[in-house]
Amino acid sequence: MTAIAADTVVLRLPAQGAYLSVLRTATASLASRLDFTIDDIEDLRIAVDEACAMLLSQAVAGSDLTCTFALSADAMAVEVSVPTIDGAEPSRDTFAWTVLTALAGEVDSSVDLEKVVTLSLRKTRADLEAPVQ
Repeated sequence: MTAIAADTVVLRLPAQGAYLSVLRTATASLASRLDFTIDDIEDLRIAVDEACAMLLSQAVAGSDLTCTFALSADAMAVEVSVPTIDGAEPSRDTFAWTVLTALAGEVDSSVDLEKVVTLSLRKTRADLEAPVQ
């Protein structure tokens, strides 16, 4: 089996809530390109919006939010990053984290040396997920 290289789309926007509609629209468009179901597309839109909302609350004023979409034949990975004031990763025991995990499937976070916090989401197409036993 030959691996299919992922397409990558990067959007950089002002780290302000007014621009999140651009990311929601891009998320839906890219997920539909991968033949995600309507429900999965909506889940991804909400997950990306929630991830951004979590990060914007600690973003450095005047900074940019970067959203990277990696598209493969069966999944979409999304990384949302923003320079932060304190470099603190989002808490994993909050309702928001639970929502992200339920909507996106795989969720992780990281912080680099410059206090840029990144939330990583990965959603596999529903028709390719392993059946629940």
